[in-house]
Amino acid sequence: MSATILPPSGDVPERPGGAAGPGSRGAASVTCDASGMEEIHRMFRAGFAEGPDLVAAVAAGDVAHAGVVADHLALLSTGLHAHHEGEDAALWDKLEQRAPACAAHVSRMKAQHAEMLIYLDVLDEVLPAWRASASPTDAAAVHGALDGVNAALAVHLGDEEANIVPVMETTLTQEEVDWFGEHGRKATPKGAMFLQLGAILAAQPDGGVEWQHKHLPAPVRVIWRVVGKRKYLANRAALEGKR
Repeated sequence: MSATILPPSGDVPERPGGAAGPGSRGAASVTCDASGMEEIHRMFRAGFAEGPDLVAAVAAGDVAHAGVVADHLALLSTGLHAHHEGEDAALWDKLEQRAPACAAHVSRMKAQHAEMLIYLDVLDEVLPAWRASASPTDAAAVHGALDGVNAALAVHLGDEEANIVPVMETTLTQEEVDWFGEHGRKATPKGAMFLQLGAILAAQPDGGVEWQHKHLPAPVRVIWRVVGKRKYLANRAALEGKR
């Protein structure tokens, strides 16, 4: 059965030192900025949402085009695996210990991750065959996996943003939150950094202008403009079959 969003589980008890958590009757004490979680979620939403159309646009037997799209979907899958593995390893236990009233939400997040993993694993299993054949039969298997991933994302991401991110901002330190971004960067395959960066920027409401100034030092922004953006746009053209 698919996990569903539950109502808030109640007030978060006062934290040590008197700081109230989200959902408490007093003013919450914000200790960190966890908005990066929603920023990366936008990339997963946009990337997986366009996946079915990208697969459908590959002509039967066009293994070159299928390879580009398969690489793109594999990169998304790697990123989502790492994102969830980071939360499983370094988030849920902290929230349960520091904000006990969040336990019901945490339990639901774990169940949603387990459900998501089923579809991600299927996607990982069926992509190689489609990459090699570009056949309609193998494409149908990819579509089925993407349908499952997108359905699970539709439930999970909004739930996490509504019920987990606010608790993170009153229970974690900035160093603890920043660890998740570093964990995701380390999981990015060699040579795919600019492709993932471009996808993150493209998914932001303003095209990534604010995100760049928030997360990238000035020298890195220059490298992106001079080198990275060109590589990203060339990959986008190949994804769309414009070779």
